Amino acid sequence: MPDAPVPGGRSSRRHDLDWLRVLAIVLLVFFHSAMPFVAEWGWHLKNAEMSNLLLELNFFMSRWRMALLFLISGVGTAFALGARPAGLFARERAKRLLLPLAFGIVMVVPPQIYMERLAQGETFSSYLAFWPTIFTTGTYPTGNLSWHHLWFVAYLAIYTIALLPLFVWLRGDRVARVGAWLERVAARAGLAVFALPMAAVLVLLLPHFPGPQDIVHDVAMMTYYMLYFIIGYLLARSTPLWERIERERGTSLRWAVVATLIVNYVRWNDIHHGLGLDLAGMAWGTLLSMMAWCWVLTFLGYGKRYLSRNSALLAWANEGIYPIYILHQTVIVVLAFYVLPLREGVFAKFIFLSMVSLGVTIAVYEVLVRPFAIVRTLFGMKPRGAAPVTSGVNPAFAPSGVPAGDAGIATGVAMARPMAGSVE
Repeated sequence: MPDAPVPGGRSSRRHDLDWLRVLAIVLLVFFHSAMPFVAEWGWHLKNAEMSNLLLELNFFMSRWRMALLFLISGVGTAFALGARPAGLFARERAKRLLLPLAFGIVMVVPPQIYMERLAQGETFSSYLAFWPTIFTTGTYPTGNLSWHHLWFVAYLAIYTIALLPLFVWLRGDRVARVGAWLERVAARAGLAVFALPMAAVLVLLLPHFPGPQDIVHDVAMMTYYMLYFIIGYLLARSTPLWERIERERGTSLRWAVVATLIVNYVRWNDIHHGLGLDLAGMAWGTLLSMMAWCWVLTFLGYGKRYLSRNSALLAWANEGIYPIYILHQTVIVVLAFYVLPLREGVFAKFIFLSMVSLGVTIAVYEVLVRPFAIVRTLFGMKPRGAAPVTSGVNPAFAPSGVPAGDAGIATGVAMARPMAGSVE
């Protein structure tokens, strides 16, 4: 995270947000490693035997993890923009977001599609024979060109450019006045009230734009996550709101648990799982949004209270988490292609796939990315010896992910978007 200004001209680095970002990305490895085994949801490769327990694990993580990452990205954007000229900021964002996105689409994602095509029974003489088809067959899922898990980087780039005029206009006294207004709203109505705009998006848009993450069919979730991004930007310099989030962390946790229990009771008993303008549909959208928002508040509050400290591990992770994110799903899919046919139980496969994928991803980063200047640039990293990449310097990490996997916030019993091409 960037250094946040404090009275007296000193700076206080937001290590808590650094930790939360890193932990959310590590969880993403386990999330995607579970996807081949998750019942009811589609993905690039699926195991013969499914698990409803892993479905519940992934459903829970999918409610809040991407929302948390987008909010942290908004905070990082606020500090990265600061008083810098808008043009300079936009050029730096393009280098850190669009270049890795383009490189990822052409070089990192195609092995995932290749493995999926092989699993579907297609044949190629080699990967080199397959690779040119990404330019000749059209877009996924019928074609072989896709951004897959890099949708998150694409959405961050869109938010950054689209909202830059607003953010520039808000600088200075305006953002302070907006922050003061938000503080008054929170004091009178509670922090939970900020979930209502997200609920409105789900109720009004999601039934009509269920995804996948191809922008055109994903207007609902693009808007939903954009609200988290904007909230992060507005939160960045509001000390009273951060103090309230930390002080009320226990209340947020209680509401998050209650909302989670109610959501799962409704799901498990098939009582109601549709969004719409009827009373039940609006209540369901509000409940889903409240669950996500309260978990985000919980992690922010407890993170600020207990994770506001630096370490050598955090310094290393801050630099590497963006390329690790870019690489991780390709490693998982390639390994899954060989693991899934084995005669082992679901959980043995899941544990092996998740742990080995994490280790291999880190190894690829350390051996093939971190040491080389040009590769670092292609993965959105700063030159060696420069200040570590932070969410302020690179809100892509404060990025972050399918969307086939985030299964997003859909309208079915599992409320997942069963799209294999773009899970978180």
